[in-house]
Amino acid sequence: MSELARETGKYVPFLEPALVAARQHGVFHISQVGLSASAVRKRVPTRRLHRLHAGVYSVVPRHLLKREGLWTAAVLACGPGAVLSHRSAAALLELRDWGGTKIDVTVPRRSRRRHDGVKVHCSTTLIDKDVTVVNNIPCTTVARTLFDLGEAVTGRQLERSFDQAEILEVLDLKAIEDQLARNPTRPGAKAVRRVLDEHYIGKTPTANENEEALLALTRPLGIPDPECNAFVILNDGGPPIKGDFVWRDQRVIVEADSDKWHNTRQRFEQDRVRDQRLTAAGWTVIRTTWKQMTRRPNELRPLLLKLLAPASPNAPG
Repeated sequence: MSELARETGKYVPFLEPALVAARQHGVFHISQVGLSASAVRKRVPTRRLHRLHAGVYSVVPRHLLKREGLWTAAVLACGPGAVLSHRSAAALLELRDWGGTKIDVTVPRRSRRRHDGVKVHCSTTLIDKDVTVVNNIPCTTVARTLFDLGEAVTGRQLERSFDQAEILEVLDLKAIEDQLARNPTRPGAKAVRRVLDEHYIGKTPTANENEEALLALTRPLGIPDPECNAFVILNDGGPPIKGDFVWRDQRVIVEADSDKWHNTRQRFEQDRVRDQRLTAAGWTVIRTTWKQMTRRPNELRPLLLKLLAPASPNAPG
């Protein structure tokens, strides 16, 4: 008997799916409602319900569902114990902006079932402490998600997710070490160890693809990593200045300008004022663009090397 039937003593044939769906971002599994499978299917031709996966329906058309509804539907389709994971869980946990073209779901068993738009990961090591619930969606914990990302994204993308976890104050290094201990031979273990050994977590949380392109350009030069989106306080009585890339020791700031944020008259004027304040305080400010970083990087490389390359121990002075 359904929850509503127990509470009211009445069988409600259509409101029951709507009530369940209201708690689950517009979707439900037929096992959760007080209707038979045939009763649910009869409502599909009249568009009172909409089929998403085998046994999973929504109360609105698919194109009206938000991503939370699609994520929930994917988890419900994969059966008991299934949880959102990998890139999709990272998006839900706000560790990444983009969850990928397919929805990642992990099941704690072997599975041969396929679902449209869903990438099913089978795990024999997923246990209760690896699972949480965020916004009513079962998903992997931050530590498990970061570990899973090690086998799904590039090394830099993994660094960026660790940085974001540190900024959100949800990074638990003991939990990460626990994942490594329990899953030492998984492909992601090597990538996670590299981040822990080589990356200063929290230092390079780039805000957009422009800044990622700039970091990709500076790293091969052998210069120190900058502080990303860091504030500089000047002694001129003005407000702090936030720089895209900041090298404090060399007093250099590089701005990765984009049309989206800098192509207005107001922002143009603001940029000039802040550059003047920085120059007066002895800072060097360099402004670059997506086009220069990606199509004409050789224009930037010698300039950055001149300003930021570590000095030779035999150099004068």
